[in-house]
Amino acid sequence: MSKLSMSKAIREGLYEEMLRDENVIVVGEDMGTMGNPFGITLGFLDEFGPNRVIETPISESSFTGMSVGAAMRGIRPVVELMYVDFIGVAMDPIMNQAAKMRYMTGGQVNVPMVLRAPIGAGRRNAGQHSQCLEPLFTHIPGLKVVAPSTPADAKGLIKAAVRDDDPVIFLEHKLLYAIKDEMPEGEYVIPLGKANVVREGKDVTIITWSRQVLFAKEAAEELAKEGIDVEVIDLRTLVPLDWEAIKASVSKTHNVVVVQEGYKRSGFAGEISSQIMEELFDELDSPVYRVAGLNVVPPFSPPLEDAFFPNPQDIIAGVKKVLEV
Repeated sequence: MSKLSMSKAIREGLYEEMLRDENVIVVGEDMGTMGNPFGITLGFLDEFGPNRVIETPISESSFTGMSVGAAMRGIRPVVELMYVDFIGVAMDPIMNQAAKMRYMTGGQVNVPMVLRAPIGAGRRNAGQHSQCLEPLFTHIPGLKVVAPSTPADAKGLIKAAVRDDDPVIFLEHKLLYAIKDEMPEGEYVIPLGKANVVREGKDVTIITWSRQVLFAKEAAEELAKEGIDVEVIDLRTLVPLDWEAIKASVSKTHNVVVVQEGYKRSGFAGEISSQIMEELFDELDSPVYRVAGLNVVPPFSPPLEDAFFPNPQDIIAGVKKVLEV
């Protein structure tokens, strides 16, 4: 097996899909000559030309709206926001047009569009470049939301997202781009809506996604030294949510910690916690516990930023609180 970083894995997945389907295009700022700020589309302009690698002005609203229209006409745009924090100026074409078009036309018009967006703190990028904004998208019916934690998953999921006939928000943590992983041989696609049990255990379930999966695994290894057996579920896809995987794990461990990097208030961890409490209450031996980012603007200061988002020690403390250890 070959090893690829997450940025190279996403690049490989996009490249394969552009070779497979001439209707797939990439759209965004610095996508051509620079190959985007993280080098993901480097060389695409030479390979596919300016009609399929569209370098845009700094105007997220206009090129996102343009891509919605193109998708309605049968093109499959893969749109990149340089940072998810810039999504605010493009929310109307996403939440009122792309998300609702299939329903509003009675299924006559689809919007097969992917919106890629780097997320997350840890690079000292301060308040306007460091957020995890998953709840903005999971709240809106009609959008699918993906947040991979490994290069192999990122490649398989980006290919599934490109092929999907609905708009998909594809969230990539910036501090995962350099992480390397062994890649499966040959063609593979990971279906949207399928979680992955990355570590089996019997005492408590940790449910999480994106970079926090790495922290959850680290916490689980530390807790194992104390005799606490932790199961870790990587959701991979937030919408559609793999409820069956959650149900099976909760029914086995009877204790749950949900971990997210983003702000605790109104976060997706709260949504998962509520669903578990409503539908699996009789399976629980303790209340569901959330570990999440602080409700503050992401700081620039390195020590303050490190305190802003959860780390393995925070997860360990959450597990011990649930188990009353």
